[in-house]
Amino acid sequence: MGSIRTAPNKGLLFMDFRFQGRRLREYTLLTDTPANRKRLQKVLDNIEKEIAQGNFDYEKTFNKSLPTASDEDEGAVMPSVSPTSRSTPRAGSLAPCTPLFKDFAMTWYAESEVSWRRSYRVTQLGAINQYLIPHFGDKEVSQITKADVLSFRASLAKVTVRNSQNTLSNRRVNAVLKPLRQILNEAADRFQFTSGFTNVKPLRLKRSDVEPFSIDDVENILSTCRPDYRNYFTVRFFTGMRSGEVHGLKWKYVDFERRLILVRESFVMGEDEDLKTDCSQRDIQMSQIVFDALKAQRQASNELAEYVFGNREGKPLDNKNFITRVWQPLLRHLKLKVRRPYQMRHTAATLWLASGEAPEWIASQLGHSTTEMLFRVYSRFVPNLTRRDGSAFERLLTTRMGLNNGQGQVAPLQTSTPGTTAPVSASHEVRHA
Repeated sequence: MGSIRTAPNKGLLFMDFRFQGRRLREYTLLTDTPANRKRLQKVLDNIEKEIAQGNFDYEKTFNKSLPTASDEDEGAVMPSVSPTSRSTPRAGSLAPCTPLFKDFAMTWYAESEVSWRRSYRVTQLGAINQYLIPHFGDKEVSQITKADVLSFRASLAKVTVRNSQNTLSNRRVNAVLKPLRQILNEAADRFQFTSGFTNVKPLRLKRSDVEPFSIDDVENILSTCRPDYRNYFTVRFFTGMRSGEVHGLKWKYVDFERRLILVRESFVMGEDEDLKTDCSQRDIQMSQIVFDALKAQRQASNELAEYVFGNREGKPLDNKNFITRVWQPLLRHLKLKVRRPYQMRHTAATLWLASGEAPEWIASQLGHSTTEMLFRVYSRFVPNLTRRDGSAFERLLTTRMGLNNGQGQVAPLQTSTPGTTAPVSASHEVRHA
């Protein structure tokens, strides 16, 4: 039986085996490490299997003629780990031992995409084609070292954003590195080498602070915005729905009888798509203000309209167009800090917390599986929590915004004056937290 040994003078591995009654030693340029021994042992096992079956071809395997008796003792560098390879040697390792990165990356993508959402497939393929293949494409996956990965990461951090002098954020750099890590780790597992991504940690992300609107800000926005967007803003501020969820909301998911909004789809990158996680699929309870806004929207929309908040053509709102032509101009007009529309979701969460709703109920409305994120993100907005059914939030809106209480009576609109405290302490906590 053959064996893997180490050349005493060089510390490099070689295979020692017998073929046609002769002892052969095939030297490599591999250093003596457990990983290299394991790789070379697999090659030797295949060779001995073919010898036993009688179909071993020395010349085809090693790309050279069978050595004569006079040169057997000198040996030669083995240029291949594959019985079918006809490549020339590469300094420092066996060659070629693994596929090129560009080939294996596309294999990995083809095998993985079946489990991804369409939008995730687009972003992953974009990172591979735009960044990874141009940098690593012609290198074998086993030859990409940790130093290569760190150098690539450093270069990414210097890439400027299109039409801007800003460089890629740490979040974006991590997003590009994610498929690289998965590709290298998968290749390492299949071809038995140490991944170049081992012990490479993602860049640290700066914790983004939530910037919710106060109840006064919300009132100003609702009273100032375009009339055709008032119902839209009402739903966003008081349900915590994400942009894709509210833009993809269809009338078939609005249950007026049970006063529920069934979040089942999201509109992402111009198409309807399944929700990101199972927890995102949820039933949001309509407060009175949301119920009234959706009723008004139903009356104002075309009877054949599919989407609750569609454009003139009946298609979902375009998020970029909404931000640049509606959202940002409105905030600048009101002299409010321009922030992402996602802050409307944060506003709903902080208003629920300030009004005393139970965190479990709030988490379910937002689509979170636990309350952990709720306390981590909104900890400074959490007062004493006692309510559990949404009624405290309903009372806050009824008191502050003069809403119909559901019994045909309209509560008077109450506002605070300078030097006085608002009638509901929750608004004070949100505004000054």
